[in-house]
Amino acid sequence: MNDNVTLLHALVSTPSVSRDEAAVARLLVDNMCELGFDAHVDEAGNAVGLMPGGPAPDGRAQRSIVLLGHIDTVPGLIPVRIEDGLLYGRGSVDAKGCMATFTRAVASVTPTPGVDIIVVGCVEEESSTSKGARFAKDCFRPEACIIGEPSGWDAVTLGYKGCLRFKATFKAAVGHSAGPIAPIAETAADLWQGFKSWCDEHNAEKPRLFDQVLPSLQEFVTTNDGLHEHVSLRVGFRLPMEFALADLERIVAERAPQCEFEFYGHEPAWDSKATSPVARSLRRAILQAGGQAAFKKKTGTSDMNVVGPEWNCPIVAYGPGDSTLDHTPNEHLPLEDYERAILVLQSALIGGGWAQPKASE
Repeated sequence: MNDNVTLLHALVSTPSVSRDEAAVARLLVDNMCELGFDAHVDEAGNAVGLMPGGPAPDGRAQRSIVLLGHIDTVPGLIPVRIEDGLLYGRGSVDAKGCMATFTRAVASVTPTPGVDIIVVGCVEEESSTSKGARFAKDCFRPEACIIGEPSGWDAVTLGYKGCLRFKATFKAAVGHSAGPIAPIAETAADLWQGFKSWCDEHNAEKPRLFDQVLPSLQEFVTTNDGLHEHVSLRVGFRLPMEFALADLERIVAERAPQCEFEFYGHEPAWDSKATSPVARSLRRAILQAGGQAAFKKKTGTSDMNVVGPEWNCPIVAYGPGDSTLDHTPNEHLPLEDYERAILVLQSALIGGGWAQPKASE
């Protein structure tokens, strides 16, 4: 294995289910230090590596670009192996491949004087807490940001939908199944169907998925202690840009006044322009490497939703891998695409003025 693949293999081989990322954070920091970064594990548990560009010429203000990905994964053990040029393992696509790409690409360039390049491997992205990104957003004020999420080596992601999650809890006295009162499980199921119907009506004249409200039933649990029935639902909504959160909370609560609601995990949608400096730099680099340079908007969420509103700077997501493999038992990353992504990101950092080729090159 070459040095690029060695780092990727080591990261994927180190388990890091969300909220248990300490081992992989230490591994990444140690590798960053060996590559010349000033690296440490921060108070949130993030792996942070700084590649400083030295003082700005003529007394100008110091600039920075942040490359922010995540080092946690969802559960699920996938034996790490390389077969036919594919590296299999949990996190290979989502998103340790991106973190390895960031680390190796930044190590292969020299920051422009007056520019700091900062690589952050965040914890808890796969949890609703997004602890790592929430900590990082208060630590930096970059002029541009690249989020580490799989877009494919030859594509750039411009935006992500927002989200809102809630838990609905029903309770009722036990009745006979032949009695006149419907079981509360049926009431809860009707509530879910009502949400789906409302979304269908709302989306009727919105052909793009990015503009629609998309519901998902994530949990349906029934219990019975002999005297009372309990039903709990966990529902998530993927939200379009500028969607009024208060309106959705009101619509949800009005449809089931007899149950208790707990809302959590809200993130606003975030969208960027294809004409921003960071988007243009990546597009040029992809074209130079022979790729199509497509732009995407995704129906999921990422740490872009957390840091975007705070930093309000040009921001995109980039990284190797097929995002349809996220969280699946077949998660794998083509090593050729990984190597291409490193070269694309290296070229984009140089083309955007944030870095220069290393002197030895």
